[in-house]
Amino acid sequence: MNRIPKLLGICLVALISLLGTAQQSFAKDSNEDKELALTGKVKSQEGEPIPYANIQVLGTVKGTLTNLDGSFEIFDLEDGVYTVKVSAMGFKAITRDVEVKNGVIKQLDLIFAEIGVDMPEITIISEKDRMFSKVPGAVTFIDNRELKALSPISGNEALRRSPGVHVVDEEGIGMRANIGIRGLDPDRSRSVLVMEDGIPVALSPYGEPELYYTPAIDRMSGVEILKGSGQILYGPQTIGGVVNYITATPPQEQEGAVKIQGGQGGLFTGMLSYGNTFGNTGVQVNLLKKRADNVGPTQFDITDFNTKFLFDLNERSTLGVKLGVYNEVSNSTYVGLTQTMFDAGGQDYVRIAPDDQLDVRRYSLSFSHKYKISDKVRLRTIAYGYTTTRNWNRQDFAVGGGEGYTPPSNWTGTVWGDTDVVGGALYMRNSTGNRNRQFEVAGVEPRLEVDHNLFAKKNELIVGTRFLYERAFEQRVNGTQAGVRSGDLVEDEIRTGHAISAYAQNKIHLNDKFSFSGGVRMESFDYVRDINRRSFPGVGIRDTSLVAGNQVVEVIPGMGFNYRPTQKINMFGGVHKGFAPPRIKDAISNLADVYELDAEHSWNYELGFRTDLVNWIFLEMTAFHMDFSNQIIPVSESSGGVGFGVVNGGATRHSGLETAIVMDISQALGLSRTKLVYDINATYVKATFSEDRFVNEVNISGNRTPYAPEWFINSALTLETESGWGARLVGNYVGQQFTDIENSIAASADGRTGQLPSYFTVDAVVNYTVAKWNTNFNLTVKNLTDERYIANRRPQGIRVGIPRFITAGFEFRF
Repeated sequence: MNRIPKLLGICLVALISLLGTAQQSFAKDSNEDKELALTGKVKSQEGEPIPYANIQVLGTVKGTLTNLDGSFEIFDLEDGVYTVKVSAMGFKAITRDVEVKNGVIKQLDLIFAEIGVDMPEITIISEKDRMFSKVPGAVTFIDNRELKALSPISGNEALRRSPGVHVVDEEGIGMRANIGIRGLDPDRSRSVLVMEDGIPVALSPYGEPELYYTPAIDRMSGVEILKGSGQILYGPQTIGGVVNYITATPPQEQEGAVKIQGGQGGLFTGMLSYGNTFGNTGVQVNLLKKRADNVGPTQFDITDFNTKFLFDLNERSTLGVKLGVYNEVSNSTYVGLTQTMFDAGGQDYVRIAPDDQLDVRRYSLSFSHKYKISDKVRLRTIAYGYTTTRNWNRQDFAVGGGEGYTPPSNWTGTVWGDTDVVGGALYMRNSTGNRNRQFEVAGVEPRLEVDHNLFAKKNELIVGTRFLYERAFEQRVNGTQAGVRSGDLVEDEIRTGHAISAYAQNKIHLNDKFSFSGGVRMESFDYVRDINRRSFPGVGIRDTSLVAGNQVVEVIPGMGFNYRPTQKINMFGGVHKGFAPPRIKDAISNLADVYELDAEHSWNYELGFRTDLVNWIFLEMTAFHMDFSNQIIPVSESSGGVGFGVVNGGATRHSGLETAIVMDISQALGLSRTKLVYDINATYVKATFSEDRFVNEVNISGNRTPYAPEWFINSALTLETESGWGARLVGNYVGQQFTDIENSIAASADGRTGQLPSYFTVDAVVNYTVAKWNTNFNLTVKNLTDERYIANRRPQGIRVGIPRFITAGFEFRF
């Protein structure tokens, strides 16, 4: 059943009913009938006003944002002593105690101290005010408050809060995010640049950009998502967008927290964090332990340790150091249900290959440095290195069934599915394929920021270079029994890449209302594939020395604008060239033949606006168009392929509209002790093959690209009260999807292709804060209605979304 009309109808009725009170609310927004209790201004140490800083009166639902001149007003506070917290990105948060007494208006002027070096040193969104008034493109910032309200067990829940972002579940816990932006294939997030604190997290950012490690959302203080022309400063991917996970910066005073969450299936999450500043040195330590026996079909054990140091070396120089250690053991597998298993029911979360095991170990170290050459010139440098070991033991199986089918000679006797249907059964084999891979990545990026006055206008120039080295060691060891990790070495190779990138972008403020930015990036990627051992058709396994290499050089331009006709409206737009280098395994064959495989190209356009014209409504709307001359589709096992080669996807077009609306209902209704907020983000995208191309004698021109639903919607209703109680309902709708380029509707017997029906899930959270104990308790129900749906048909069969799942926990802060 298509739920879109019903869902949109509910949203429309809610919006119309609220707009019906807009005139009365507008009068209330004028504040004529409210008592002014607190006013003031927020400025930097240089005396510059800080617009859109967040003002919170702790222990109440009162809060506001500063105006363009840094001023703010808080109304209707009863007599008493309050703690006011002021925060803005790039500045050290400050708190002040104020007393409200006998209706006397309290004046509070605050001076912000800038953080010497951001940790990360480079963030993708320089100004995170509500209007993103300096960002020439569509952006989303998911802050710490939103993450706490979600109480997510998977980072996918947070990413879905951004319009235009479609995330496909794999194992239900988000250990390997599959992110698609604006209709791009989400498989392993290959078309998205994913970073943590400004540092890429993919196995090999250029040669193998798969996301087998995803930063744990439990320890994040925010997530940035950028989809516009500003992407050209980052790389190598500039196709879909940039996702940057942000961890906490060392605080100025002692802060700490203990968080415990438990739930069904033996789920346990425990996190300990501590931060403080001692003299000129700040420290932030975080230890996360996460495990479960059965979240859907998944069993896992994760230990994640991170620590940061921030050194104020002198008045001009600041150094940051970050160290991370991640270890995961899970029963992740590629094999899923056949269609007959799904249709029969009762086996949604059965472990078809119970001995499959994935071990991921990651070590990372980074340095970030800021040197203030003068008041108008700054040099920021980031250097990093990380290693990832990804060893995966997977049991072999054969797809068969039907009359006359003969099971494989090493069949264990275990069979899943319907043996009477051709291709409807999985015959488990008494052998394994151990896919052992190790990756090394190191990079350094100096960036010069210059404020200048070209043409007698205010200009901001960014010039930088990036040097990156990566190497991948890949082996395949075939075991002779299920679960065995040793055996015969059948594949052994090394892939090496060296990349140099240089970029420049200048933003000119033509006047107080209009700014224009233009930039260009050059990418040069040299890569080599060294094959030492593999199996050759008709010959067998042989040691060899096949070496081949190639180079990709590309120039990537982009430009964008911001127009602010009033303080309440921000219009933006831009165009940039999309770029993604080919994977080394795709560009050089198993026989060391160099394919004439160019980088992936597209031209990306967007135009949109943001407004909070009425104080209780924020609206953002963006139209976008991406035109690919040739979309390269890897035939990887993760995407349901045979593990090597590419599909020349040909020309594709992605056009659509994404919108976000946030309505503060409590402000509209004049509620003073309760905060009630409704928000919805909705995306429509038409992603199709745009030129003639014949597959099995059928022209696929006009077909939709795989895993690109036309509609996906995320919405939430959030309640906060001064008594400490809070609640939230989150709805998530995903429209129907095709899983292959032929847009097959009927499901294949093995479950790997066929249309995915639409689905709608609801999550619920109830929480209670005890202020005097600095403690918050929560109860969370994921998939409240216990919706049964197919989340994915990749890599090798059906993955069913997790059922109703209940967790409870608490957080104590000190």
